[in-house]
Amino acid sequence: MEDYYNATASSYDELHEEEQRKKLELVKKHWKINGLILDIGCGTNIANDYFKNIIGIDKSIKMFKKGTNVCCKAEELPFKDRAFDGILCLTAMHNFDDFNRAIKEMKRVLKGNNVSISVLKKAKNFNKIKNAITKNFNVRAIDEEKDVIFIYQRG
Repeated sequence: MEDYYNATASSYDELHEEEQRKKLELVKKHWKINGLILDIGCGTNIANDYFKNIIGIDKSIKMFKKGTNVCCKAEELPFKDRAFDGILCLTAMHNFDDFNRAIKEMKRVLKGNNVSISVLKKAKNFNKIKNAITKNFNVRAIDEEKDVIFIYQRG
């Protein structure tokens, strides 16, 4: 999958930017977060236009266009425990080698429960990913055209 994103990095925004911006607008509307955010699977860093304090990670170094980025896997985050106030992960989890391990890493580096994760409905492991997210985080699901977006809810 990394090869695909390296190969399409130059045209990624042309293919996916509009769709990603719609998700980010929805997230921004429903997700009240202050502090440092980790954007897992950040791609071309579109989320930097929506949030101030953000660090992006992606396996494909060719995707990085702006902001502060780290090239790594979601299953092996090179950050201290409880380093982030929020985690954003849009349309990436179905590409992880081990989504359960990635969720464990998210929980390790997260100070609380502030997550916003979108998952493609047509992902082959959609139900398993959905169950893992709802088991590990207090989220509500927002059903969109191609994705379900899981956003932290208080209480």
